[in-house]
Amino acid sequence: MEIYKCVAEDIVTDEVIITDEQISHICERHPNDYEKFGEYIPQILAKPDYILEANKPNTAFVLKRIEENGKNFQLILRLKTSKDIKKYKNSIITFLKIKDKEWRRCIKNKKILYKRE
Repeated sequence: MEIYKCVAEDIVTDEVIITDEQISHICERHPNDYEKFGEYIPQILAKPDYILEANKPNTAFVLKRIEENGKNFQLILRLKTSKDIKKYKNSIITFLKIKDKEWRRCIKNKKILYKRE
């Protein structure tokens, strides 16, 4: 979680969860993305291409292109800091496959906090 310190300095856990409620949200809003591509989530979190500033505190837009299938993914991650309720964890808010045009728009319009070299 070291690379996510660009979003929040005082991240208090490395554990990342995704609740059943969020999985339902993803399945409703982005049909088949979780079922087809959910296996990439650990890779996206571990080696993002970009971490962009989100519009909420302690939250990141995480972008990753998976070379083996040529697809782009966006994941929104809420980080747990020392100011949060004790039982909270780092949590995936949403996850989806995005087109190249959306990828470029995100990079152009959002503040880049981290870019993989």
